[in-house]
Amino acid sequence: MAEETTDKSRRHVSHEEVHQAITTGIVFRGGGSGPSPQSGKVKTKAKKKGYITGAHGSGAAKKKADIRTKRANRHK
Repeated sequence: MAEETTDKSRRHVSHEEVHQAITTGIVFRGGGSGPSPQSGKVKTKAKKKGYITGAHGSGAAKKKADIRTKRANRHK
């Protein structure tokens, strides 16, 4: 038995609409905003210079800073 589908979410489109969508693309309006105006600002503590160099007192950060300097000086 063939079932009759009454799917109203499908829309029949013309060949011109399909061609336009392929050539120019589809624009979804109301999406998320682009990068914030403060995009140059450091957002996480891990990227701040004091944390990268291990200056804030954490043993793990000092060890990571030591590893970074060794890696940077490896091929000099």
